[in-house]
Parts: sequence; structure tokens; C-alpha cells
Amino acid sequence: MDETAWDDLQLFLHVAMAGGLSAAAARTGLSAPTIGRRMLALEKSLGRSLFERSQQGYRLAHDGEILLGHVRGMQAAVAGIAGWRFELPIVTLAGDSWMAGFMADHIDVLRGPSDRFRLCCRDTTEELAFRGVDVSLLPKAPAGGNVAALRSIGMRYAVYAARQASAETRGRWISMSTDTARLAPERWVFENHEADIHTWTTSFDLLHRLVRNGAGRSLMPVFVGDADPELERIGEPVAALDHALHIVSHDDERHRPEVRLVIERLAALLKAKAGLFSGQTKVAPA
Repeated sequence: MDETAWDDLQLFLHVAMAGGLSAAAARTGLSAPTIGRRMLALEKSLGRSLFERSQQGYRLAHDGEILLGHVRGMQAAVAGIAGWRFELPIVTLAGDSWMAGFMADHIDVLRGPSDRFRLCCRDTTEELAFRGVDVSLLPKAPAGGNVAALRSIGMRYAVYAARQASAETRGRWISMSTDTARLAPERWVFENHEADIHTWTTSFDLLHRLVRNGAGRSLMPVFVGDADPELERIGEPVAALDHALHIVSHDDERHRPEVRLVIERLAALLKAKAGLFSGQTKVAPA
């Protein structure tokens, strides 16, 4: 049976329940001759007689009774799938660990209590091209692909250490590992202070924890470091690492109402937090 068989089986169910073509036509909006031809084609494809036809209507033949049982079982399975699937659409947000964490911290701004959609937050920047993500917050707009990029606020980086760290540990550096660092801010420590690195990590979250626990100093986004009361900034932001953030989405997905709404809210949220991202706070002495 071909891919249209389920439509024919549903039509068969209407005829079987209505007892004739005219009543089935009234239920489906199809003409009685069309339904009659479809039922003949269904019988031919199955190689079985499904109806006993008479002037009184269509009465189910023995094989028709058997098929009716099968179709009712299929209908119950379809109903089960309909009840099992998620009814609300999903908007998937993504960014590196810093940006994914920022969006998670402000989830109440991105989705209101009455919004009819769900959010999925992902710590990744790798899947945009494969349609695994609806909205990404990236340091650089993709060079190609069917994507739309909205340039947003600027982002800055500075060096931080734990306020209670000793002078000795403040002189030690914590770096992202060379095999996971891809962008300039991630490479900055080992490219400029390799001889003084005492600790390596593959995770932004672990780097933050290591700095807070006094393992040494490291480069961090100012919106993360300045917001942590246990850290203090050492010196001015590294101007060479300044860059803009981009809100990126697939061009054919961004018109979905829920995706468009999330993009608008994310853009407004970033604008409201521009001072935090630019490092407009009191700087600790070097």
C-alpha cells in the first residue's frame, strides 16, 4: 500500500460507519462518486472485497469487518501519538557557556508565565547550521548559510582574581586548554602568560569556580566577573578582545511568532544590560 493508504483507510471508516456513500460524502465533503472510486481502488490494492453493495447502501463484507477492526486499532494508535506529543512549540536557545548561562539567568524575561511555548537552553555554538538551534547568541555572525544576524551590544573581557586570594596565588594563571580554546578570548591567557599557568580547564564554569576558589587569576567576561561579589577585577578590560554580540537565527525560522518574540526580548534584555557587558563598574587596583 502506498503513502496515501491511511487517507483511504480513514475514508473507508467513514463509509463503514455511515453505511453508504451519500452519508460518507456529507461527512467528508467529497462527492459520492469519488468515494466510490476510492473504495474500489482500496479493494483492488488489498485484493479483498470489503463491501456488499446494494440499493440500501454499503454493508460490510466479512473482510470489511476484519479491516474495520484493524483501522480502529490504527486510529487508537494515532490518537495515542497525538496525546503523547508536546502540544506547545519549542524555541531552542544556544550560546557558549557564558552566554547560555546569561540567558538561563534571565529565563523569566525571555518567556512570560502566559507564553504558549517552551524553551530549551543549550550550551553549544556548533549546531546552528544543522537546524538544532532556533536562536544563538554568538560573538561573530556566521559568514554564510541561510541565517539572519542582528548585531547587538559590545562585550568586554578583563582579568579577575578572588578577593581573598593571597598575593602568591594571584600571580598564578588559570587557562582554557589549548585543544578546546577556539576564540581569541579563550586563547588569550596561554598566548600571553603561558609560563605562569598553574591550572588548565576545558570548561568556562570550572574556570569561574577555580578563580573564585583562589586557584589563580584568569580572563573572564566583565558581565560575569563584575557580577560576582567574591571576585575583583585586576586592571582595565583588554581592549584588543572587545567584540560585538550577535543574535543569530535561521532566516526561515525567525518568522515563527514565538521565535520572533524571543529574539525581540533577548535584544531588549541585552540593551538593558549593556553597561554590565561594557564593564562600567569600579575597577580594583592592579
